Amino acid sequence: MSAADIWIVDLALSPDQLDLCEAVLGADERDRAGRFLRPADRARYRASHAALRLILGESLGIAPLVIRLEAGAAGKPELAGSARGALDFNLSHSGGRALIGLARGAAIGVDVEEIRPLSDALRIARSHFAPDEAAALAASLPNDIETAFFGLWTRKEAVVKAMGTGLSLPLDRFSVSVPPARPRLLRMARGVAWTLADIACGPDYAATVAVQSAEAEIAVRHLPPGWPSRLR
Repeated sequence: MSAADIWIVDLALSPDQLDLCEAVLGADERDRAGRFLRPADRARYRASHAALRLILGESLGIAPLVIRLEAGAAGKPELAGSARGALDFNLSHSGGRALIGLARGAAIGVDVEEIRPLSDALRIARSHFAPDEAAALAASLPNDIETAFFGLWTRKEAVVKAMGTGLSLPLDRFSVSVPPARPRLLRMARGVAWTLADIACGPDYAATVAVQSAEAEIAVRHLPPGWPSRLR
């Protein structure tokens, strides 16, 4: 059995706190943050990536600033340098929340989405998801379709991110359960055991963690207010 730690992060920070976040980012992270046109998007990117460095650093006993990250063979970020292979991690952020997952000895993926109006949820599901998923979503009550869609989306994205396959794994090649059913992987060509769990990030968010291990233990934690002060 594997264990996974999931961290929920509030991305609403003061300018001084964002300066602390900026100071620990790598050059490539600062460059990417600078490409966002909207100031809110730049701030959330800086905050979420600084939180990732803080959590990784405290888990490994390494200063956030000196953590080295690189893209793996399939593009999934991973630890480099002396910490290479120490653990698997994943980051997702949407709106004012970030979700960070850490696991040892197993691949992990996380996804969080801010629930928002979506008039074409069924069309998107029928075009991109597996037929059984689209049918289950269509059977939802009209007022529940948007919430169910984003829950379904995060379940699928968490699996894809754990595998690190990106767009090379079409979303209709595997299926997961549709909320309000408990999160489960229903069908996938590869015979690998998975643990999926919903993460409560607030009433306006859907979030899922996927761990490539049977019956993984999931521990959910929150970064407390003022966490950027720990970056010093």
